[in-house]
Amino acid sequence: MSDTVDSSSGGDVQHEGDASARVTTGGVIAAPEVAGSGRRWTPMRIVYALIAAVVVVFLVVKAADDLRQFVIVTLNGVTLAALYFVVASGFTLIFGLMRVVNMAHGSLYLLGGYLALEMQEAWFKEDTGLNLSLSGASDADYSFIAWFFPLIFATILIGCIGVVLQQVFLRWNQGQDLRQALITIALSVIIADQMLAAFGGISKDVAAPTAWPTSVLLPGDVRFGFFRGVIVLGSALLIGLLLFLVIRRTRFGKIVRAGVDDRDMVSALGINVNLVFAGAFFLGALLAGFGGVLGGTMISLAPGQDTAFLLNSLIVVIIGGMGSLGGAAIGALALGLVDAYADVYLVIGDTDLTNYSILVTFALLVGVLAVRPLGLFGRPA
Repeated sequence: MSDTVDSSSGGDVQHEGDASARVTTGGVIAAPEVAGSGRRWTPMRIVYALIAAVVVVFLVVKAADDLRQFVIVTLNGVTLAALYFVVASGFTLIFGLMRVVNMAHGSLYLLGGYLALEMQEAWFKEDTGLNLSLSGASDADYSFIAWFFPLIFATILIGCIGVVLQQVFLRWNQGQDLRQALITIALSVIIADQMLAAFGGISKDVAAPTAWPTSVLLPGDVRFGFFRGVIVLGSALLIGLLLFLVIRRTRFGKIVRAGVDDRDMVSALGINVNLVFAGAFFLGALLAGFGGVLGGTMISLAPGQDTAFLLNSLIVVIIGGMGSLGGAAIGALALGLVDAYADVYLVIGDTDLTNYSILVTFALLVGVLAVRPLGLFGRPA
């Protein structure tokens, strides 16, 4: 091991190849640099840790007061997170991975739900009652085919619409984020107005198969919705697994990731990058449409939900980190649980603050960015 003398520091001895040994002229051995020492517990991080501890204690107290209600609220949050993940996974693919600012993603979500509803009513509706419901629900009986076929056709149609939007409006300004954002915002406004004119302003539901049970009995005498707990949650888990395999284990996923980093080099290898990006955009839009059908069955379809789910997708991607599928899953879970808990437990004494639950959502976003500015799993470009 060779020694070098730094004359400008008065004869400090540095041992090359050993970063932990550093002797000064005064005979004092400096403390070795520890990997990850930049992640110190700053006063601000200590404050956030205390706030998190208070929230955990608060939830433990609520669970002790009524465990059955706490379990139901938690399950509602998990299934809501599953729906958020289905929609946000497509947004992660388009925005986080391909770096395409698609602010019309929420419009594709709502349009997918409306298309499935129209197909279901046009192809399979057989009324058995007077159909006097003001919410748009009917007394018709629907088979599994009557729900599954509209799901498939609407999802594929939304994927094709997404490709048209990408090829006509976004392909020629790749890398120009501001221009893409303005174009897709304009498209989302136009699509929202057309949906309002075509489908009306009344909340509507996509009917689940009549043969399916409305709820399942869980241990502890807890009844929970069958569609939320089985179909939506199962779909989210399956989509997460398939997306991971596609992005990380297939040639298509490798080309997409490489094309984002160095488009010219990938093109020089003889790969049609535009075709690959069109396929990736089709997949992202398809997931938005699929989420719209699930959301229309699980919650409802109504004007304004396009902007709500766009905002939720943005929050999920920001919390999880750009382009991280696992981060999107964690972000969706955090957002879903925060939404569910705030809607029920944001009550202090006799003061009901549940109308301000949106502030808790943004507090979650601010807290994560204060600790991890790039998101939980985000990495520098």
